[in-house]
Amino acid sequence: MPFTPPAFMPPLEPGPPDSIPISEFILNDAHGREPTKTSRNPFTCGLTGKTYTAAEHAERVELLARAISKECGWLPSKGTEWDKVAGIFALNTIDSMTLAYAVHRLNGIATPANAAYSASELEFQLKSSGATCLFTCIALLETALQAAKAVGIPNDKVYILEMPKEFSGSKSVPFKTVGQLISEGAQLPELEKLKWEKGQGKRQTAFLCYSSGTSGLPKGVMISHQNVITNVLQFTLFEKHVREKRPKGQTSEVVLGLLPLSHIYGLVVIAHVSAYRGDEVIILPKFEMPSFLNAIQRFKIAGLYLVPPIIIQLAKNQKVCSQYDLSSVRSIFTGAAPLGAETAEELQKVYPDWAIKQGYGLTETCTVVCGTPQHDIWFGSSGCLLPGFTAKILSIEGVEINSYDQPGELVVQSPSVVLGYLNNDQANKETFIEDTDGKGRWMRTGDEAVIKKSPGGNEHIFIVDRIKELIKVKGLQVAPAELEAHLLSHPSVADCAVIPVPDERAGEVPKAYVVKSTSVGLEENDRMVARDICKYVEEHKAKHKWLKGGVEFLDVVPKSPSGKILRRLLRDKEKEARRKKGAKL
Repeated sequence: MPFTPPAFMPPLEPGPPDSIPISEFILNDAHGREPTKTSRNPFTCGLTGKTYTAAEHAERVELLARAISKECGWLPSKGTEWDKVAGIFALNTIDSMTLAYAVHRLNGIATPANAAYSASELEFQLKSSGATCLFTCIALLETALQAAKAVGIPNDKVYILEMPKEFSGSKSVPFKTVGQLISEGAQLPELEKLKWEKGQGKRQTAFLCYSSGTSGLPKGVMISHQNVITNVLQFTLFEKHVREKRPKGQTSEVVLGLLPLSHIYGLVVIAHVSAYRGDEVIILPKFEMPSFLNAIQRFKIAGLYLVPPIIIQLAKNQKVCSQYDLSSVRSIFTGAAPLGAETAEELQKVYPDWAIKQGYGLTETCTVVCGTPQHDIWFGSSGCLLPGFTAKILSIEGVEINSYDQPGELVVQSPSVVLGYLNNDQANKETFIEDTDGKGRWMRTGDEAVIKKSPGGNEHIFIVDRIKELIKVKGLQVAPAELEAHLLSHPSVADCAVIPVPDERAGEVPKAYVVKSTSVGLEENDRMVARDICKYVEEHKAKHKWLKGGVEFLDVVPKSPSGKILRRLLRDKEKEARRKKGAKL
């Protein structure tokens, strides 16, 4: 028995358009968005207040597309999308989406990279994606240039997204900025119109986002134009029927744009959904409590898109929070990792008027699968299915579970399920299941879930464990196997296993269990060896992958007869050790 959205939710009809690019869907009033004239300014810098109207934003997209066309030789009607891949490695800016839509205007692909990446990690994504130009920011320029050089992107194909002086300084840079490109575009002839065939938006990649898999390096997720359009319509329709009514005469609101726009949550929910609804997104490059709270107060932000570690800080730092006027806030939407019921209850006591809602989604579903109805909030739940989604719960043996309160793997179907992984047939076979009902493929989430019926009578999804064993650090994914492969190249490591351990600020952090190699002398101090291993990771991996959970030595890594690491035994060992120390589990 497949599970479906609640009865109060209308169907996703008519179906999402499949023959227009995202840029056309978001920027053109003809496709149902909040009219440009009545929309708020789509993106405003939360530090300087710099902003553009919705009409100016659309114009800047067109002018930037003209300039990129000249710079890179990209024409809308020539070549495939894979000939026009632009890497984006930057902190959040008010022109992040201007750039993405300009690339789409040229029939190209935008591949956003995590701003926390090291040079080697960025190099892998640029090489894997086939990017031939790179847009970055001054704060990340050194790393960007190292990676660009390694993959053969010349300096004259590296461009700068402008940021406030707090992040860019006052130095002049010998690279063209996006602002300069837009000025140049105003002097260039108009581009030819895109001529798409029917169904092209359904099969053409728009974004190539990289998702940590259960093993090896991150995988390129091919997200089509229709995938993004679908989830925008799904989430907009869901919110329209489950949220509180906005103040009289108000059709849009001010929301927070703090989470990375390189992450699928920020990219789709914050950037695309908000623009379509006519909301104003207050852009912040990174989380710092004073600038975060000041932005809420200054811009009277009503909707906060957050992750659990930030919510924990909100709940526990009331001495700081009380110094700011947060009365404009009406709701919080949290995702990327589960929010504990206790944390939600703690925050609700402090801010009883806030609607604290949770959602669940993946890069492979092009974001939100389910969300919390405002009239049926149930702490600990990830909410109800969005319109257009169907879900199944499968046992370990692959048998469909048709009853409530029975855990199993969550498998979902939706027009937002992505095209697949780039050049990875094995991962595609393991993750996506072809169906014969004509409704599209099923996607195996790798997450263990339970479906329960709320007191309000609606089916809610609870995510209870991760079958795929990813570690989520402040909402960012870390694949244990990637760290294990790196650790095995250290001369002191004969074998190892990496597991998540709880952390109050980050949610989870990686911890390594290590079997020392015979090259480690008996006289060597364990603490010094552990410190050297941690330093080795810090020199080569992004900060969220550092071994903040520490290194512990053991004689043998527990494994099954087939060689699979038995992480559950290590997690149980860690829990027992913490219990004895009286630490919070």
